Amino acid sequence: MSEHLKGLLITILGVLLVVPDSLFVRLIYAEPMVIAFWRSLISGIFVLLIVALFYGRQGFKDVVNAGFSSLIYAALIASTAPAFVLAITNTSVANVVFILASMPVFATLFSRIFLGEPIKILMVVTMAIVAVGLGLIAYGSTTVQIASWTGDIWAIYVSVAFAGALTAVRSAKSVSMVPAIPLGYIGGAIVLLFFISPFEVQIEDWNLVLMHGTIIGASSCLLTLGPRFISSSEVSLLILLESVLAPILVWFVLGENPGRFAIFGGCIVISALSFFNLFNLYKLKKFK
Repeated sequence: MSEHLKGLLITILGVLLVVPDSLFVRLIYAEPMVIAFWRSLISGIFVLLIVALFYGRQGFKDVVNAGFSSLIYAALIASTAPAFVLAITNTSVANVVFILASMPVFATLFSRIFLGEPIKILMVVTMAIVAVGLGLIAYGSTTVQIASWTGDIWAIYVSVAFAGALTAVRSAKSVSMVPAIPLGYIGGAIVLLFFISPFEVQIEDWNLVLMHGTIIGASSCLLTLGPRFISSSEVSLLILLESVLAPILVWFVLGENPGRFAIFGGCIVISALSFFNLFNLYKLKKFK
């Protein structure tokens, strides 16, 4: 098996594992921050074991030596778990995943601001089209009972936080930030512990809680490993699969209809980003 094919398969599996994330949040009957606590703790422990097995102590030493970049990365990753759960519990799943698809736009802005990287004209056009799509999603939140601007704002925060974390990784290219993932997740869980009663979960839901955390931990590992063997455009395209499959899964299982504005706005966002990534992928292969 070639390295490229291996990267594709690993990344696809990582994306497929993260697709049920929203569904788990919907199915577990507990306070949002309780769900976020167990999601962070279990996935953090899972990734910690993987890191200890493959990186050892040196991996953690490298992250500590990275200084401010690793601290920013861990803090942003830690904040995404409670923010994601709050987004899912306050608006439709479709709204959340369509908004999260806009993450490359924020990453481009941060790269310009903090790393001094230029923004290409095609990306400016893409950003404008994505803004139109997000506007339609926001408008749709006023017309559908299951959607709310509160959840949309939390989803935007998650998108911004992930983009910021990606920028922190790129600012310290010589260091693998994988060991920082469990530090962020477990650290975030410890902070949440001061504000919740973690065992207020229905007995029949504990299997869902364990599955949820384990699957997110496995997905985090795969989505960190897979992109090492394929281009960033291919990674971006594959990750867009979640934006398509997650709402379909929740719609099929729970009958959650996000409304026509969310669907139309989401199609605009995904189409714009897909064209941008396909164009970059075409140029990459053309000049190889």
